[in-house]
Amino acid sequence: TNVLKLNKLEKQQIFPKTEEYDLGEQLCDCLLNYENVWENKNIEIETDIAEDVKVHADEELLSLVWNNLFSNAFKFTPEGGEIRVYIKEIKDYIEITIEDTGIGISKEDQEFIFKRFAQVEGNSATKSSSSGIGLTLVKYIADLHGGYIRLESEPGKGSKFTIGLPDIVQGNDNTSKNV
Repeated sequence: TNVLKLNKLEKQQIFPKTEEYDLGEQLCDCLLNYENVWENKNIEIETDIAEDVKVHADEELLSLVWNNLFSNAFKFTPEGGEIRVYIKEIKDYIEITIEDTGIGISKEDQEFIFKRFAQVEGNSATKSSSSGIGLTLVKYIADLHGGYIRLESEPGKGSKFTIGLPDIVQGNDNTSKNV
């Protein structure tokens, strides 16, 4: 599905359908889809998601972003680990961060992790259940929205993915809520 979506986006067969919607609500909904996973792996979830943070974006495409990032976080975080999700406003951007205490990504692998079909060598979890296209799709969708993605990671200590989206909706209220 990710490969088909990326191909259609690149060939401009899918155009973003932007509308204003509640980003915090979408993040919580996407995160709750993984509740069985975090309960089975005894993963602690920490959130700081502001209420009523509105974005003007394609809700369906951004749902792919969050689901890819959550899927990876849960896949690579060992039992008893932790995943943190938070939103904050930085200048003219809303930053969404998904951070885990998983296996991490080496500096060498970080250089190509957003390229098509990239997989981290020596990692059996990616070889068996990944197309290597998810993070390429995430980056493409962030770019398509005029945003960005940043990665901070260290092997054995986890990864932190931050997506920045332009804050073009005025009046965002920064009242936090937890999942």
